[in-house]
Amino acid sequence: MGMADAATVLFTKFLKFDPSAPDWPDRDRFVLSAGHGSMLLYALLYLTGYDGIGMEDIKRFRQLGSPCAGHPEYGHTPGIETTTGPLGQGVGNSVGMAIAGKWLAAHFNRPGFELFNYHVWAFCGDGDLMEGVSSEAASLAGHLKLSNLCWLYDNNKITIEGETDLAFSEDVAARFKSYGWDVTHVHDANDLGALSNAYSRALEVQDRPTLIILDSHIGYGAPHRQDTKEAHGEALGEEEVRLTKRFYGWPEDAQFLVPDGVLEHFRDGIGKRGKQLREQWTALFNKYSAQHPELADQHTRMQRHQLPDQWDKDLPTFPADAKGLATRESSSKVLNAFAKNVTWLMGGAADLYPSTKTRLTFDGAGDFEAGQYDGRNFHFGIREHGMGAIVNGMTLSKVRAYGSTFFIFTDYMKPPMRLSALMEIPAIWIYTHDSIGLGEDGPTHQSIEQLATMRAVPHLTLIRPGDANEVTEAYKVILQLQNKPAVLVLTRQALPTLDRTKYAPAAGLARGAYVLADAEGGKPQVILIGTGSEVSLCVGAYEKLQDEGIRARVVSMPSWDIFEQQDQSYREQVLPPDVTARLAVEAGATLGWERYVGPKGRVIGMRSFGASAPLKDVLKKFGFTVENVAQTARALVAN
Repeated sequence: MGMADAATVLFTKFLKFDPSAPDWPDRDRFVLSAGHGSMLLYALLYLTGYDGIGMEDIKRFRQLGSPCAGHPEYGHTPGIETTTGPLGQGVGNSVGMAIAGKWLAAHFNRPGFELFNYHVWAFCGDGDLMEGVSSEAASLAGHLKLSNLCWLYDNNKITIEGETDLAFSEDVAARFKSYGWDVTHVHDANDLGALSNAYSRALEVQDRPTLIILDSHIGYGAPHRQDTKEAHGEALGEEEVRLTKRFYGWPEDAQFLVPDGVLEHFRDGIGKRGKQLREQWTALFNKYSAQHPELADQHTRMQRHQLPDQWDKDLPTFPADAKGLATRESSSKVLNAFAKNVTWLMGGAADLYPSTKTRLTFDGAGDFEAGQYDGRNFHFGIREHGMGAIVNGMTLSKVRAYGSTFFIFTDYMKPPMRLSALMEIPAIWIYTHDSIGLGEDGPTHQSIEQLATMRAVPHLTLIRPGDANEVTEAYKVILQLQNKPAVLVLTRQALPTLDRTKYAPAAGLARGAYVLADAEGGKPQVILIGTGSEVSLCVGAYEKLQDEGIRARVVSMPSWDIFEQQDQSYREQVLPPDVTARLAVEAGATLGWERYVGPKGRVIGMRSFGASAPLKDVLKKFGFTVENVAQTARALVAN
């Protein structure tokens, strides 16, 4: 209610969109970061003519099966650009959308063909600005001078507990000016002329993002609830609703009323204007396709989450090597090879690319910087949470984006990672320093529970490759995902590159788990299951057991998620039900492994935090040695 006028002016006079073509690539993006105000967005989508919402849907607000969920959900309702509700995430996404807009313009626009010139508008509230992720995202947006970005701050001074001065007394305008934003203050959010002037100024600013502070009244028009905390999270009640309608001059007993002429005003206005703008753009793109067919093909494939022809050409292969290399090192080689082939694959790290090895180093990759928006390497700064939200915004804009840091810092990134899975978008998360293998860095940086945490997220594919050639196969799987995010977990320490003439091809990774080495001369007596850096321990133990006449099988299981998608017959081929002597080896929490080892199996894993010491000493202390794996397997066979 308090932001209804602000939203109406924006949608009817400034926002560039076509309700009949919700995915028009050059549409303006509107993000309702304060997603608890979702009914305002649903009302606007209905009034402007989106097909996904009808009056009956609005009547079923927050009911099972209704597209009008309690918070806006991407993919369920046309016109909703991102899933919001967890405060700060929407504005973080908006920065990613603005970054993508700048890159798309730099990459695709040509003289006479301005394909991309969209703006990103985000409504945010006090809660958004209190959350740390908004500070991270706003700081980076100001640094990058994202002039196509505008946040509209609903400054109603009320949160669930009461007035904001209980915990929030900063000068927001000064804060954003220090970030390098242009700041405008509208002292009455119901002053239509002042709103129009502020929006016009936002479009005129060419060298920085814009914050418009809107002084508003929560529950505007409700005589006993306006400007109260109760208006934030409680229903007004029948009598207060009746009195509010009296304030507005509406029939007091009417429900779900759309006054005469309102639908026509919206649909004959933005409906016709938006359709005309989109048709002009389509005609321009058709001409562009004739003159720039290669770029047009890139654009079309990118919009559909499709890969270019020969997307997997010239990939590195890694010869057998007992010393090997860290999977973060092989990842760097593979990532660069793929990025040469897929021109819209881009990303960066939270100030850690020298460690995560995620920099694109080939000629022309470049850096995305203020005023130089065609680069594909992003410097997110030490802003893991902000990076996650921004990567989601970039991915929602159809570029293929990745973010990278140490695996332990997924603790700072869980909200945007979870939302990438909820939205079913193919964001790529690349993490290194994956276990106690960090050695001297100690337990603060040694990942223990993070593998279990990530595996618990629905619709998220986690892959922990066991050697360099499994890394190549992992990227093949990840890049073909169209509606699912992926987590790639890599080592700091060197791992042996397995001899694939002796062991099974790494292509088995595509099925989540595969028989890497099998028992000679009959059914295995024991199955050794490993992931990542522990696969080589299983192979070493396998060779010892074979020499002793114990029939062992090694299963490399880089992805539980993918393995669970295979048919039952394949899963039973890899893990025969009648072989109950099973040993899983993973330098992480043991939680969840019981599903694969069964009641008679064992797990060599972590049941405590790690320790600070040289790598070999840490691995020995916690039992991650070939000898301990072999000895535990012997005991299983003996029992």
